[in-house]
Amino acid sequence: MRTPYIAGNWKMNMTPSEGAKYAAELRKAVEDAKADVKVMVAPPFVTIPAVVEALKGSSIIVAAQNMANHTSGAYTGEVAPAMLKDLGVNTVILGHSERRSYYAESDEFINSKVLLAIQEGMDVVLCVGETLEEREAGKLEEVLSRQIKVGLKDVSADQMSHITIAYEPVWAIGTGKTATPEDADSAHAFIRDTVKDLYNNDIAENLIIQYGGSVKANNVKALMAKENIDGALVGGASLSVDLFLPIITFDK
Repeated sequence: MRTPYIAGNWKMNMTPSEGAKYAAELRKAVEDAKADVKVMVAPPFVTIPAVVEALKGSSIIVAAQNMANHTSGAYTGEVAPAMLKDLGVNTVILGHSERRSYYAESDEFINSKVLLAIQEGMDVVLCVGETLEEREAGKLEEVLSRQIKVGLKDVSADQMSHITIAYEPVWAIGTGKTATPEDADSAHAFIRDTVKDLYNNDIAENLIIQYGGSVKANNVKALMAKENIDGALVGGASLSVDLFLPIITFDK
């Protein structure tokens, strides 16, 4: 049985003071709702310490939105895994479509980050997904296959317990458009089959695959009802407790 995993990616939103206030409100709301799911929030780097403090002793995971592929050195503007761990952060989102498209992060570059994160004992949410042009050109499976195979290159079977995959159709992120539950489940099934081919059936069946792309309270139930959808990577709706809590408590 795969435990549902609901994550909020704040992107470049919320100052430290705003993040701390929000985190305290979310903590109380989640505790009051007795939500039986795994919950994560990923604040901007500078907001992480305030959020970690506000969520201390809580079951809510605090993650980073990105990290460097080096442990230290002359890499201006970068953040090393040890720096995140020192703050109490042990989970990192890697390969988000915005990192791929805006900052030209390649599959190989993302893989180097994945390997370093795992080497450093961290958990990874690896994002994959196709653009609208790729989908319309019939390249969905080709794109997902490449991103998964390269992204997980040299990740051992034993290390796969540290990996969550988030499927984000790029055309649905922040647009208000959402893949139909059937389309999303089909893509998730393909991801699970690809992982099965790379590793084995047990690893594929235990793999948590989140859906990301304009997830909201009015579509989360239909998405989560699908066999291969195990959670959500939520953007805009995770910036408000009133919008995020109904997604966290989708099964209530």
